[in-house]
Amino acid sequence: MTERLMQYCWQHRLWLHTPDMVTASGEPVEVIDPGLPNTDSGPDFFNAKIKIGTHLWAGNVELHINASDWYRHKHNTDAAYDTVILHVVLNDDGTHVFRSDGREIPQITIRVSDDFLHSYAQLVDSPFAALPCSGALKHIPGIHLTDWISALGFERLIEKSDRILDCLHTHRGDWNEVIYITLARALGFGKNSSAFELLASATPLACLLKHRDSITATEAILLGQAGFLRGLDRHSDPYVRTLCREYAFMSGKFGLKPIGSGIWKTSGMRPHSFPHRRIATLAMYLHNGFRLGSALFDAEYADEIKTMLRIGLSPYWERHFTLGGPQSDIIQNVALSNASLDLLVINMAAPVIYARGTQLSDTRMQQRAADILCSIKPEKNSKIQPFMEAGIDCRDAFSSQALLQLRKAYCDTRKCLYCRIGHRLLSVSSRR
Repeated sequence: MTERLMQYCWQHRLWLHTPDMVTASGEPVEVIDPGLPNTDSGPDFFNAKIKIGTHLWAGNVELHINASDWYRHKHNTDAAYDTVILHVVLNDDGTHVFRSDGREIPQITIRVSDDFLHSYAQLVDSPFAALPCSGALKHIPGIHLTDWISALGFERLIEKSDRILDCLHTHRGDWNEVIYITLARALGFGKNSSAFELLASATPLACLLKHRDSITATEAILLGQAGFLRGLDRHSDPYVRTLCREYAFMSGKFGLKPIGSGIWKTSGMRPHSFPHRRIATLAMYLHNGFRLGSALFDAEYADEIKTMLRIGLSPYWERHFTLGGPQSDIIQNVALSNASLDLLVINMAAPVIYARGTQLSDTRMQQRAADILCSIKPEKNSKIQPFMEAGIDCRDAFSSQALLQLRKAYCDTRKCLYCRIGHRLLSVSSRR
């Protein structure tokens, strides 16, 4: 058992409660309040209330695996630990502990059930299990799952909102720049999200909007900045040569530096999702004037936002999936599928609306962002599937976002102690 797990047991009273809990000197102990966990330096728990013998004490509690750890950590010479009223250990190795002024500190030994330790090991020490608690999920009352899913959905929205607000601070309150960067990141659809964000950050919106009347100039700037035009100035495709000439002029005019093409990923992707085509989609949003800001903030429904985001492509990209690649026989004049538009609402629009609501302290606007997610079909991917197979109902995008948050922040990192599902399973096992 680790000290972190021991602290968790103390905080949630998951030790074995026995009538003979006494100090090393034989005085009976009753834990009225285990105290508040301390995440900084100093004793492990603050403001605990402990009845020792006939006296009620208020103060701090320190926990160790072995009693001798008090000296190994040099607490006996640290005045910060003079406020400790109780030393809690798993193993009393015959050591008495003292404050820096020489006064002895009461000490107790606690025990944890074998079932608890076994359950914890099954959850945390199963690196090859996609979802180690899947077999126990059906035993969790529905209300506990519903409350946790709701909390996780907002946790993910807040996490995305914080990222957007940090970007807003970096760009001195310019919402248009922030929405442009957030839209670009969303167009990466996971695999190329970081590359798209880097592209947008390296290509100021102002220089793009100065030439938005020309789709060729807009595409040239973005494709050039992405590193896709390097060495193509003598390509057999005349449009590619035009883009190269245009970018050479624009990069000199604005002092632009490309980010390099090596960061883009295409492996396992369908041609419609290739980064060249997504960059052309971003260029078309800019060519249309990029008036998403106020329209997004006022939007009430997902379909309303999808209508804003539904655009066509320039003639070249109606018949090409890559730059200078073979021409397709089928005209592809729609930039994004309905499923892709849903993802833009999930990953760009709803978080932007929530962030704006946070900035304005507008709880109704924040709730509107959540409601928009609730009106969209759930995402389907390999990270969510194990939860659905285990019986968790995933009825909308708010729920699927919650499950992605659960997987990323708790399951993959094995932070079962901080997951409400894991906590409930461990609480039950501690009583056996």
